[in-house]
Amino acid sequence: MITSTRRVSPDQSEVRIAFSLDDTSDLNDVEGLSQTFPDLEQRLQPVPPSVSLRESVQVYKEHCRMAREFHQVKHDIAVLEDRKRKLLEELVEDEKVAVEIARLEEEFQLLTEENRTLVTVHSERAQQLERLCLNHEKSQDSS
Repeated sequence: MITSTRRVSPDQSEVRIAFSLDDTSDLNDVEGLSQTFPDLEQRLQPVPPSVSLRESVQVYKEHCRMAREFHQVKHDIAVLEDRKRKLLEELVEDEKVAVEIARLEEEFQLLTEENRTLVTVHSERAQQLERLCLNHEKSQDSS
């Protein structure tokens, strides 16, 4: 088995290619590998291998595998971006609800205070009315 490792650029990870000169199964199933990858730019499409070279077939298979992985990663990214968009929408809604709750709590506090004031005033007026009624009865009884 021959293994080759190469770093295309400093910011990219290594590409490792392995092939065996003794294995003929790669040559037998190359006809079934004729794949196209619409997600990839034309210049990145796997080039069909030279079937007479096992290394070419192996490189082609590896390229196809990486293209499938690329497609899966793009799909996963799209799913995650959609989920992110939905979560952001929920966050905006939650923030609107939180603002409304804060407004309602403030209004509740104001109304509670106003209610206390009104209950106090009502109680004072009821006591005044009771005193006036007693005074009025006393004055009528005296007359």
